[in-house]
Amino acid sequence: MGESPELVVLLSEDGAAIGTAEKATVHTEDTHLHLAFSCHVFNREGQILVTRRALEKKTWPGVWTNSFCGHPAPKEDFVEAIHRRAEQELGLKLASVKSALPDFRYRAVDASGIVENEICPVFIAIVDDEPVPNPAEVAEYAWAEPEALLASVEKSAFAFSPWLTLQLPRLAVAGYLSPAG
Repeated sequence: MGESPELVVLLSEDGAAIGTAEKATVHTEDTHLHLAFSCHVFNREGQILVTRRALEKKTWPGVWTNSFCGHPAPKEDFVEAIHRRAEQELGLKLASVKSALPDFRYRAVDASGIVENEICPVFIAIVDDEPVPNPAEVAEYAWAEPEALLASVEKSAFAFSPWLTLQLPRLAVAGYLSPAG
């Protein structure tokens, strides 16, 4: 038997769940608002993990971005979904996960016209291991000093995913980019 298609949760403008759609069909030139999450992974030295999206990705291929993103399945808890995607994308077992920007929402259009339209709570996680990226998801990765990454994003936003350029300054203001964050 084949695997069931991955489903995403469709949302009304006020954030209420109104249905589901297959992930493979939801990102178009007219993407419906849907539920997602974004996660920024830190190592014990306080460095932040950035990844470059695989060239095969439908949206923003080859672009540097946050550690990983995903969509919780219908009725799946965010923390469970984050652990699942960390394993799938990066081969990582997360030591801890916590909410950082619970109300983050964005809409962005990539060069091909594909739209991201998400209510996308942002989480931070701690990890003890090195990633083993899934090449279908991640082309490469790097550990960065958070302040250096923030400076790069502020100077060269075009080189990064739109969600990273929006999230990173907010994480800094909220105190999540400092080692004690």
